[in-house]
Amino acid sequence: MPGFDRTGPDRMGPMTGRGMGPCGGGRARGFGRGRRYLDRDAYPTARRLTEEEEKASLMADLKELEDSKREMESRLKKLEGKG
Repeated sequence: MPGFDRTGPDRMGPMTGRGMGPCGGGRARGFGRGRRYLDRDAYPTARRLTEEEEKASLMADLKELEDSKREMESRLKKLEGKG
């Protein structure tokens, strides 16, 4: 708890950390909202992609995978030729 102002880690409120400070009595109690990082809305500054952005991202990922596949196939052919 920075500054001992009862705001907890990342200013998320008391009892959100490991409970090592005065709020938890130093007994590792806390974890009240400890799973907040798993929530979709945990990062309010993050935005969802538009359909066009998602499509472009998926196309780029697919191209990268296809390139990797071609490289692997080429390497396998070279290895098979040596064996």
